Amino acid sequence: MSESAGSASPSPDSGAAAERSLSAGDVASFPRARGHWIFFGPQGLRAGWSLLVFATLCTILIVAGELLLGPFLHIDRGQSISLRTGLLLELSQLVPVVLATGAMAILERRPVTFYGYRGSGRAVRFVSGIVWGFVAISAVVLLLRRLGYLTLDGRALGGAAALQYAVLWGVVFLCVGFCEETMFRGYAQFTITRGIGFWWGALLFAVLFGSLHQTNSGESPIGLFGAGAVGLVFCLSLWYTGSLWWAVGFHAAWDWGQSYFYGTADSGMVAQGHLYSEHPAGSILWSGGATGPEGSIVVLPLLLVMALSMALWWGRRGRSPFAGAAWRPGRMAAPDSGPRITDRSA
Repeated sequence: MSESAGSASPSPDSGAAAERSLSAGDVASFPRARGHWIFFGPQGLRAGWSLLVFATLCTILIVAGELLLGPFLHIDRGQSISLRTGLLLELSQLVPVVLATGAMAILERRPVTFYGYRGSGRAVRFVSGIVWGFVAISAVVLLLRRLGYLTLDGRALGGAAALQYAVLWGVVFLCVGFCEETMFRGYAQFTITRGIGFWWGALLFAVLFGSLHQTNSGESPIGLFGAGAVGLVFCLSLWYTGSLWWAVGFHAAWDWGQSYFYGTADSGMVAQGHLYSEHPAGSILWSGGATGPEGSIVVLPLLLVMALSMALWWGRRGRSPFAGAAWRPGRMAAPDSGPRITDRSA
């Protein structure tokens, strides 16, 4: 029922009471109103502060996990890494990232899957990511072998041991895929998008992702650049599909193919228990040296081909869920709606 201006006559004291109430409310709200915009915008807590809270939670939880598991982690630079150490190391990072994402999801009143794990066709994208990840690393390894920059020394495992290590290293690298994609292209990417736009955020996190690989033993400048570039490619898959499932599958299969199947170094790490043995030969620029095949210059044109293929395959199928937040800050949809996740199978 609508109210007209003359539908009721105010009492003689109502004006004075309202004036007193308004004055008291204004005085109480002045300090908050003046600083409120620093922390809150039209979409709630500003993106920068949200990212700071997320990063702080991740750091605290990861440090706590590493302190808890420290006595069980034995990592010697330049030495191979065991299954047990690899699994514990990845779990000590994956669990904190999931917990931090869950905490932010609760604060923002969203499901934890909102940040890259929603939408239809998830299984198809995940499996296709696994297939293309293994195909891509196989193409790099076989090309380097053909050019003489990598030599396969034969099988190192067989029978039940080969199957056992294949499965267990698969679990480890699935943890790697979920951890790194959730950390850099999950909550962080979705949040920075509403602050400075999707692609500025993607570029920033790609640089960060590549820079953090400096902590890996045996990394090279090309390896660092390649890590940042592949981060952009994974963001491209998120841009087109609205989800991280393809990127997680590709990431896990690429690392599994390097470390277990072909037995090469992966950012300087060599896995204990791998199917084949190999050694690099010739120029480090081409072979990748201690970094492994992903440190080879041949990876860069491969990433370019992948990006073009995504544009041709996914780009023609519809508008990106993030299209309204491409390069322009502050154009993301309201927090409750988020990106439009559409069904575009891989």
